[in-house]
Amino acid sequence: MTAHDGSGLDARRIRFDHGDRVIIDGMHITAPGGSVTALLGPNGSGKSTLLRLIAGTLRGEVESLELDGVSLTEMQRRARAQRVALVEQEWSAAEGMTGRDIVGLGLLPHRGWLSFEGGEADADATDAAMSRAGAREFADRDAATLSGGERQRVNLARALAQRPALLLCDEPTNHLDIRAQLDALVLLRTLARDGMTVLAALHDLNHAAAFADHVVVVADGHVQAAGSPQDVLTRELIARVWHVEAEVLSRPDSDRPLIVFDAAMTPALGR
Repeated sequence: MTAHDGSGLDARRIRFDHGDRVIIDGMHITAPGGSVTALLGPNGSGKSTLLRLIAGTLRGEVESLELDGVSLTEMQRRARAQRVALVEQEWSAAEGMTGRDIVGLGLLPHRGWLSFEGGEADADATDAAMSRAGAREFADRDAATLSGGERQRVNLARALAQRPALLLCDEPTNHLDIRAQLDALVLLRTLARDGMTVLAALHDLNHAAAFADHVVVVADGHVQAAGSPQDVLTRELIARVWHVEAEVLSRPDSDRPLIVFDAAMTPALGR
């Protein structure tokens, strides 16, 4: 599949080895522009690695990597950072930094080489990003004292301050309570409706079914399926990729699937 109308992300022939193990073996990934694409797969299937390769924070083999028809691999690092933001699960807060300081780092790609303080406009942009991510209350907190969920919101706010065309999120609901998870997913969908391309690695299949426009399932180094949640998240695929039995129902208020897992988590048939 290719991104609709040439917009969005189109990453071809991505490969990454770790030692003698092939983690990603020639994957072709697309994320349509103005949509939320959920990246799904079992633990260890390379979702985090794939996001880092696309962001350019990890080196691997990539035949082509285009966003809205423009090559990301041919861009200088600063120009790429103006287009692509990555929200990772890991947290490495600098000593003595506040939540506002962390979010302000997202503005660095847009500043001049010799500019370190951005003034009122940067302060407004930082505040707006924190408000949108639900992180305003952590602005003056020492970043080292933030909980996992609070850090997740601050990290998302930093990415929003970066004003990316492509937002990559690695488990954006990790560490969040149920309400905060739903808030984060609604925010991703709103960002996509505003024109951003969003690619988010998720572990909850029902979150993907309810909020994603497009899903990509990866396992064993390859893309196993890609398309709409309705077409991809079938009982057969779930059994084959995750090795669990599930019943796939229709939501009463939409055509999106609702996945109900066997309470006993019995192995899939045929195993």
